[in-house]
Amino acid sequence: MVRTGFQLILDAQPDIEVIAEVADGAACVEVARRLRPDVCLVDIRMPKLDGLDVTRALAGPDAVDPLRVVVVTTFDQDDYVYGALQGGACGFLLKDAGPGLLVEAVRAAARGDALVSPSVTVRLLERLGSYPGTAAGTTDDTGRPHRPQGSAGPQGPLTEREMDVARLVARGRTNQEICQELYVSLGTVKTHLGSIQTKLGVRNRVEIAAWAWETGAVRSR
Repeated sequence: MVRTGFQLILDAQPDIEVIAEVADGAACVEVARRLRPDVCLVDIRMPKLDGLDVTRALAGPDAVDPLRVVVVTTFDQDDYVYGALQGGACGFLLKDAGPGLLVEAVRAAARGDALVSPSVTVRLLERLGSYPGTAAGTTDDTGRPHRPQGSAGPQGPLTEREMDVARLVARGRTNQEICQELYVSLGTVKTHLGSIQTKLGVRNRVEIAAWAWETGAVRSR
């Protein structure tokens, strides 16, 4: 019933076509690899293979030619969210989020962006900074997080303005909101985001936000 409902919602959009729907995780991996959809919607709990395993198989670091995966679930649990995003998902959506957010999550994934249900975004990202093994950033005299030069990522340190953008992304700001807070154009924000992704070796804004919380570049208020 849920799959049918989602298909009706998505097929009603002029820019979205549902090309397959399957009943278990193993079939999801097989069909997705064969049909290569722009976006895969995956539940957490599925027969044969759960959503986290499916996500890692289709979008994880070991996936060959990875696909874009959005996890849709009824389970608002931090370990599921964290596991999905760490496994390569570019979105995490609760089933009660409504049809509008479902459509936007698919569109965001298709254009290489990411969307996480607002009810879990900041809570999740704040928790990332407290996981064992993550780095706790030091702060300067003003209380702002400080990162040593050269430690930002494999392609070199972020500039101060790139750090500003990364911090706002970690706070859940949209591109337009970042424009307004930093008094820059939308094109400039997109350029900074592209540079940040290249320097950090990440794929989307969710991973930028996760990096910011994990390294202490942004802290809980």
